[in-house]
Amino acid sequence: MNLGGLFHLGLRHLAGNRAKTVLLVFAFTLVWLLPSAIAILVGKVETHLRSRAAATPLVLGSAGSALELTFNALHFTKPEIATLTYGEALDVSETGLGQSIPLYARFTAGESRIVGTTFDYFRFREFSFEEGRAFLRMGECVVGSAVAKKNGIRAGDAIVSSPETLFDLAGVYPLRMTVTGILKPTGSPDDDAVFVDLKTTWIIEGLGHGHKDAGEATEEERLAADEGDVVRLNASILEYNEVTPETMDSFHFHGELGDNPITTAIVIPNGAKEQALLKGRYASSKTRQLVTPAEEMDELFATVFSVQLAVVWMLILVGVATLALGALTFTLSYRLRHREFVSLRHLGASPGILRGLIVFEGAFVLVVSLLLSAGLLVLIERIAPTIIAHYL
Repeated sequence: MNLGGLFHLGLRHLAGNRAKTVLLVFAFTLVWLLPSAIAILVGKVETHLRSRAAATPLVLGSAGSALELTFNALHFTKPEIATLTYGEALDVSETGLGQSIPLYARFTAGESRIVGTTFDYFRFREFSFEEGRAFLRMGECVVGSAVAKKNGIRAGDAIVSSPETLFDLAGVYPLRMTVTGILKPTGSPDDDAVFVDLKTTWIIEGLGHGHKDAGEATEEERLAADEGDVVRLNASILEYNEVTPETMDSFHFHGELGDNPITTAIVIPNGAKEQALLKGRYASSKTRQLVTPAEEMDELFATVFSVQLAVVWMLILVGVATLALGALTFTLSYRLRHREFVSLRHLGASPGILRGLIVFEGAFVLVVSLLLSAGLLVLIERIAPTIIAHYL
C-alpha cells in the first residue's frame, strides 16, 4: 500500500466517524485557543484602558474607592459614587496650579450616560463634529457617534432623559433635550455618551426647574398662605419638561450653584511642580481625594495579571488532560479496529502502514485544530478593539 492509499483510507475513516472527528477537533482547538485568546483580550483591554488613563492627568472626587472614581471620570460608569460640589472643582482653578473640568455622570437617556460638563471637556478630548455644533444653553445636548448611529439621531432631533425610578414621587420629570451636534467617532466611551451643560443635569435631578410665572398664576394655583409680595404655588403648577426659548427664562435654581453636586472633576496641572503641589493639598483630606488614573490602572492590571496567570495555568492543565484523552481515544480506536487491520494485513498492508493510519488521523485532527484556532485568533485580534471600545 502506497502513501496515497494510506491518506485515502485515513480520510475515509475520519469521514465515516464525523461526530468523533468534530468533537476531537473542537476539543483540541479550545486547548490552543483559550490561553492565547485570554492573553490577546487582556492585552487589548489594558491598551484601551491605559491609553485613556494616560491622557487624563488627575481626577478629583470624594473619598472612597479610587478605582471607582477613575472609572466614573474616564468611562462614565459607577454613577452611584459619592459626589462633591461644583464649587470645590472651581477652587482648583482658582489656586492657579491648574485647570479643572467638572463632570456629572449620573443620569441616563435610554442606555446612554448623560454627562454634564463644560466646553473645556470638548477641548481637552479634542472632539470634532460630524454634524451640528456644541451645546450653548440649558436643554441642549451633543451625542456621541455610537449613540447617534444606534438610535438614528440627527442634529435637530430630541432625546429624553430616563427617570431614575418608575414612580418618581419627587415630581422630577424626564427632560426633553434638543440635539445640537453629533461627534465624530473617537473609539472611546465618549462615543456612547450624551453631553450636556451642568445646569441641564441639575434640572434632571430636580435642583432647578421652570414653570409658569408666579404672577400669572390663577387663584386655584396659589396657596392661601401668600405673604406680602411672596406668591406660593401649589402642586397643580406643572414644571416644564423642556427648555425652549419661550420657557428658558422661567428656569431657575434654589441656592448657590457652587453647592450643586458633581461626581468628579478632571484636573489638568500646569506642570510637574504644580501637580505635586495639588496632590499635597489633598493628601491629608478625609473627605476628598486626588488620584492619578495611570497609577490606578497599574494597580488594577497587577491584580488582573496575577488572576490571568492562575487561569492560564489551569487552562494548560485542562489542555494537557484533553490531549491525554485524545491520545487515549486514538489508542482505543486502534484496538477496536483490530478486525479492520487484520483484513488490511491480508490485503498486503504492513504493520508500519497500519500504525501510519492512526498517526495520520491524529495528525489530521491536530493540524485542523491548529489552523482553526489560528484563524479564530486572527479574528479575535481584529474585532477585539471594536468590542472593547463599545463595552468599555
